[in-house]
Formats: sequence, structure tokens, C-alpha cells
Amino acid sequence: MSGFPLSVRDSGRGAVDGAGVNFLTIAALKAQAGEQALTAVVDAELQSRSARQTKTGKPYLVLTFADATGSFALNAWSDAPLFDAANGLPDGTVMRLDADWTQNTYGVNAVNVAWERLTGDALEAFYAGDAATAEKQRRDWDTITSLCASVNDPRLHALADHFIKDFGSRFRRAAAARKNHHARRGGLVEHVAQMMRTADAVCSVYPRLNRDLLLIGTLFHDCGKLWENQYKERGFTQDYSIHGEMLGHIPLGIELVNKLWRDVAESPAGKGWLTLEPATETVRLHLLHLIASHHGEYQFGSPTLPRTPEAIALHHIDNLDAKMEMMMDAYENANELADGIYEKQFPLPANLVAPLPAFEPPPSPVPAAAASRGSELF
Repeated sequence: MSGFPLSVRDSGRGAVDGAGVNFLTIAALKAQAGEQALTAVVDAELQSRSARQTKTGKPYLVLTFADATGSFALNAWSDAPLFDAANGLPDGTVMRLDADWTQNTYGVNAVNVAWERLTGDALEAFYAGDAATAEKQRRDWDTITSLCASVNDPRLHALADHFIKDFGSRFRRAAAARKNHHARRGGLVEHVAQMMRTADAVCSVYPRLNRDLLLIGTLFHDCGKLWENQYKERGFTQDYSIHGEMLGHIPLGIELVNKLWRDVAESPAGKGWLTLEPATETVRLHLLHLIASHHGEYQFGSPTLPRTPEAIALHHIDNLDAKMEMMMDAYENANELADGIYEKQFPLPANLVAPLPAFEPPPSPVPAAAASRGSELF
């Protein structure tokens, strides 16, 4: 199979569908591809391209593709048909890539590549996203709204309601990062939901923690990523914004919470907050502190260090969920160096070792007398 001009196969799913065609999402491709070639078809959006040169001055392109489950980079060499085709395509083009895929330390590779531009029903199906990912994110959104509804402090409850009503759709599109963890459309919902579940559990073990504050701090800790790691209403290309680049998500989050707080404080319900304890201004300040300190250290971008129990808890819950996501991705995608030993994946600190399976007790033996009585029934 070889590449061909897009005009030859500029069509929908029927152009390459057929018995035995192995359609994979990007996440599935990265989990399954290894040293041995895997023949598969992947539908993906051209997110970006970057012109590079080899040490000998030969040009090539680094093409970044994305779908609902993740992204990967692919090198298009100047002597390959894909090089010329990709040069003529706008970012955001959705393509079907039919190739023999491998994966090594440096990433995903493809040979014998054929491609086409998706249109019609196939394009709409692509934009609908992977069904399993969509269902997981729907359940995670339900977790977020349910835990927000359980908050007792009327100020934090009203703030969460205002945020979800005004920015819910934008929240559900955002990623938690540009790479490393939850770096996909809707990834922020997955990250926040798992953190809120963890925060709720931690509060049951450490009852002196302020549950309302920790839950709503978790909801808002990365809210600036609604601008820093945002997607368009349609598609899987993560945009850049001038606000995200110049300010970053922590200052943006602080600004957003202050704005929302003013809105709810000036509402009819807010007029009754003047007599509440702890004082409303103190609650606002503690919430802003959680956003400001959640990276835990100055060198990682926090303008202040965690100074309250909830700030310490939030920092470690955030780090735990990010690290667990990175480790699970690494087990699926990393090369196995030896039995149960997996190659180091940035930014994890070392090679990974396969986790210990949970103990499963053997089935209890059936007493001889009971077995004998059972046999007499037949």
C-alpha cells in the first residue's frame, strides 16, 4: 500500500471499510503497537505540523494527530508521499490513516501509509468521539455535579452552581494538560472527578479537614485551564490562547473565582451572608489559597506554598491523580525491557515494574459429606 493524492480518495467510511479492517483509536493504537508491525486504520485530526531538518539537512515534517482518546506525533520524510500531501492540508483536517504501525522509544511510526480525508457520516462519527471515553466522561461529570450538590456552605455551593451553569460546556471540553496526563478533550473533567472522589474519601479519614472547602477547591484548582488547555466546540485540536500563554492557569483561576464570587455575593442570596461564620471574606481567601498553592512549590509555578491542611491535601491529591494516570499510560505504551520491567516514560523518575496483583483466595473446598448428600439428589 502506498500514499496517494487526497483527491483520489477524498471520501467517507465506505471507501476503506471491509471485512477484516482493524479500526483503532489513538489510545488503542499506542497500547497495541510495538516492535512488530500492526496493520490498522486510525481516524485522526491533523492538530499541527512542524518543519524540521535531519543532521544532513534533509527536510521532514512532524505531524501531530489527535482524537477523543489522545494524540501522537508522526514523522513524514521528504521522500514519502505523505510529506507533500500534509504540506497542502490545513490544520484541523480529519484523516483516515491506513498503515503498518510500530512503536519504539521515540514514539509511533508508520510505513505503507494510505490516507484519505473524512467527510459525511464518517466525519460526524469521528467528531462524536470514542463511545467508551464519552461514557466515562459523562459518569465523571455526574460525580462532579453530585459532590458539588452535597456541599453545605451556601457560599461555596452557590459559587459551584454559578460556575457549572455559566462555564459547564467549556469545562467539559478542556484538557487537564497539553501532555503527560489527561491531555485530551474532556480530560479535565476526568481529572477533577477522580480528585473529588479522592478528596471525599480523604475527608472521611481526616475528619478535621473542611470537606466543603476541599471539594470546591478541587473543583476550581485548574479552572484556569478552561483558557490554557481549551478545545473548540468541535474537534480534538487543543488551542493556544494569549491569556493562557501570558498568565497561566493559576492566575486565570484566581481571576475567575474572584469574578464569580462577586457575582454571587451581589445576588439576592448573597445579602444573607454577612452574618455567616466563618466570615465570607475568610472563606473566599481560603479558596483562593487552594488555587494559588496547589502546585506545592515555587519552582513548579505556585505563587505561594500550601499553608493550610486543605491546601496540603489538595496538592497531594492532585499529584497522586496525575502520577497514577501517567503510570497507567506508561504500562500500556512503554516498551517492556524484561519480564515485568517497563521503559521509563517522561516525566516519571525511573523504569516501571509491573504492579503486584491482588491476592484472590482459592475457592473453598466442598466438604465431602455435603458433596455426597448433593449427589444423592440426582
